[in-house]
Amino acid sequence: MSEFFKQRIYRGLVRRLNNLKIARTAYLVSRNSPPPSGAPVVFFKASTGIDDLSWNSGFHLLASWALRLKGVPVAYFACNSGMSKCVLGTNRDDPHKEMPCKTCVAQSRALYTGLRSDDFSRPQTATEVATTSRVNWFAFERNSYLVSRIQSLSVPELAILHFQNIPLGPLCLPGLRWILRIHHLNDDENTRYLLREYILSAWNVAQKFDKFLDETNPRAVIVFNGQFFPEATARYVAQKRGIRVITHEVGLQPASAFFTDGEATAYPIHIPDEFELNDEQNAKLDAYLAKRFQGDFTMAGIKFWADMKGLGESFLQKVAQFKQIVPVFTNVIFDTSQPHANTVFEDMFDWLDMTLEVIKEHRDTLFVIRAHPDELRVRKSSRETVEGWVDSRKVRSEPNVVFVGPRETLSSYELIQRSKFVMVYNSTIGLEASIMGAPVLCAGRARFTQYPTVFFPQTVEEVRGKMKEFLAAEKIEVPAEFKRNARRFLYYQLFRTSLPFGDFLEPSVRTTQAKLKSFELNELLESDAVKVILDGVLEDGDFLLKER
Repeated sequence: MSEFFKQRIYRGLVRRLNNLKIARTAYLVSRNSPPPSGAPVVFFKASTGIDDLSWNSGFHLLASWALRLKGVPVAYFACNSGMSKCVLGTNRDDPHKEMPCKTCVAQSRALYTGLRSDDFSRPQTATEVATTSRVNWFAFERNSYLVSRIQSLSVPELAILHFQNIPLGPLCLPGLRWILRIHHLNDDENTRYLLREYILSAWNVAQKFDKFLDETNPRAVIVFNGQFFPEATARYVAQKRGIRVITHEVGLQPASAFFTDGEATAYPIHIPDEFELNDEQNAKLDAYLAKRFQGDFTMAGIKFWADMKGLGESFLQKVAQFKQIVPVFTNVIFDTSQPHANTVFEDMFDWLDMTLEVIKEHRDTLFVIRAHPDELRVRKSSRETVEGWVDSRKVRSEPNVVFVGPRETLSSYELIQRSKFVMVYNSTIGLEASIMGAPVLCAGRARFTQYPTVFFPQTVEEVRGKMKEFLAAEKIEVPAEFKRNARRFLYYQLFRTSLPFGDFLEPSVRTTQAKLKSFELNELLESDAVKVILDGVLEDGDFLLKER
């Protein structure tokens, strides 16, 4: 038997054992929860995990269990083949391939063990519906009028489609770009087909979720991410009603979650103006940075820089031929394609085109264009890549450009130390460069640009002008507040917003997936992460860990 099949069998066994543990714990939660009272909290996550427990599915489940154990009714909105096509179920190589609904629904049923299901329930009064923890399974119904309306539309027309005051096209674009791993969508039949099916599925979610909100009248809605169309649509419908919506994503620390009233992917953080790091906090942040600068960190179970290398002799010899060096750090398609990222340029490649024009005017400067390592992640590799852009623009032939591909482990931090200034689109490396004291010219809205941490001009021409100004300057003066704010922001990301779930979840066979640990239910309720979430959901708290 091949190693591949051995791993597949082993992974399947681990998944089944994990689901049994989840089902047993879910049963205990049902048995040990007090009678629910008050308005329920709605949970919906159709875009995280199909046949295994993802980290976000784990955070989602643990938070809902904690609420139920506190006597708060929880209503799960669960997909029962409720979309003709969903983001995670899409096969980008074969868009017409049947969806993996059977394994996905089976996984969901394991998560929701012990709950009354609306598939089998007796008629309930309005009060019973609103105050009972339950799961509502929604199926797919194709809207024939909408089908006829969108059948002949192009991708650009579908992308801006509004139907009965719901922006179905814009809600579906981020997920489509993510699964296809391209920003500039081709107007071909496969892409049109997928976008049509996403739109029809989003409309179905909107109708079913709207009815579900009528039945439950919740105090709040909690969704994963809020960017993929199922959750984005539910969020839109709830917010139109004035219902509070909380989104969550993986945190910056291992096995941690980030919950917010805003858009989780934009990472809104309120840092009090008077907050300053004390000696202990500075030491804590410096210890983290020391490891990160050596490549010792993970994100959502992925370790990108396992073998980070210093700048080689041949590279340093090339550097010596130029007056100055400017690194250009790019990002991955999904991070640069989210609606809130492109506030200055149309997209990252538009920025790279402008950058190349300036590069050709400054032959005395060596520009190092670095592709993000996540571009070629297994099973999630980008199809529209920086390397593809480099080849299409013949960038390798430019005498003052070095391209560093996604598989190369050249140390970005050593590169920053030697740079005149640093250019980023919206990558976290910009925040780290500011902490290192480097001037950073940012071109896309990033998590850290909500505070003055980098130079962030607001028009294309201002970015071009600032780039030329920096290239010509003898010395670039960096405002002291940039480094201060960068350190404050990163500290908050790491130690205030990253809610630790390591006592309850651990990496599975694939480190991007999780397994449930054994624990007592009271341990869950006493954990710092759960206390923060309960306070945030029930008392309008800020979802921040308290300083010890």
